[in-house]
Amino acid sequence: MRTMRSRVPRKLLWVVGAILLTLLLVGCGKDLPQNTFNPAGPTAQSEKDVLMVPLIIAGIVFVLVEGGILFLAIKFRHRKGKERMPSQLHGNTRLELGWTVAPAVLLAVVMVPAISLIWKLAQRPPDAMQITVQGYQWWWGFQYSDSDMTVGSGEQRPIEIADVMVVPTGREIYLSLEAEGGGAKNTDGTPDFQVIHSFWVPELFGKQDVVPGRTNHITFQVDEPGTYTGQCAEFCGLQHGRMKLRVVALDPDDWELWVVNQQQGPALVSDPLAKQGEEIFMNPLSGGRGACTACHAVGDVGAAAAPNLSHFNEPTHQCFAGCNWDTSDVDALKAWLRNPNAVKLGAKMPNYHLSEDEINALVAYLYSLT
Repeated sequence: MRTMRSRVPRKLLWVVGAILLTLLLVGCGKDLPQNTFNPAGPTAQSEKDVLMVPLIIAGIVFVLVEGGILFLAIKFRHRKGKERMPSQLHGNTRLELGWTVAPAVLLAVVMVPAISLIWKLAQRPPDAMQITVQGYQWWWGFQYSDSDMTVGSGEQRPIEIADVMVVPTGREIYLSLEAEGGGAKNTDGTPDFQVIHSFWVPELFGKQDVVPGRTNHITFQVDEPGTYTGQCAEFCGLQHGRMKLRVVALDPDDWELWVVNQQQGPALVSDPLAKQGEEIFMNPLSGGRGACTACHAVGDVGAAAAPNLSHFNEPTHQCFAGCNWDTSDVDALKAWLRNPNAVKLGAKMPNYHLSEDEINALVAYLYSLT
């Protein structure tokens, strides 16, 4: 029994050590999609440069302190035949002044560039593209605020997309961050379920809180075309961990084509099944079950309480429902339409009890929206 009991702590120690080693090795990957140390633009590079200063200082302090502890532990360890305690020192004024002044100086070295960068990134560059980022529960919406980024056959409105923010490379982007709740509004016009989010795309910029009743800002730029992943970094409710996003950066030529396509509105529907899906989407559902357009918009029709679906299947729109599923995943889209809460508990979209025929028609319609 003694042998068994003595082995249990050792096995537990090995298990804990293996877990810690695994976590350490995972953190050392080079191609991680959300890697702060792999900046893809000047904002991320500036933030990395500021971060490296305290990291280096902390590393030096760690080595000195831990090294000193090991040195003292070895030098003054107990030895046989040596019972006398080492001489004790108390009240060394020079040492106390030193370890009081030194941290204050190091704090100033770290604080000045960090605060300067915070103010710099909050300023609006004169020629920057303006995008309003809307934090909902639990997805991100993006409105393009510039006067040349409007759409509509009648009254002009901003280009709106969800889950994927599309930007041009080589141009400064000025983000305005706003909390919009669950999508619906209370009787006084304020959004419901307003909570704090945090907007974060590590390869492009650091975290910025999205606070109800307040507008925060981020300025950034993307150097190379590609897809960059991000997420909400502030606990915001049941599906916080599934509130993701992607930033798709296009070169100037592809960007111009994307804008033209957005401004043309949704594509005309010709496929019979897609046409049937359009009828279901644009009109109230049978049996008083509600209407898709009560929350979603396609072109000039519909509301803005949920993601705008005008270009649901456009190539840059890579994901949906908080970027938890790829747009190309037909089975995931059908499961979402069948019962949103069954695949994303707490989703604001209700179960409309759609038949399989209605789901197939709606899927065909959504895939026609390029």
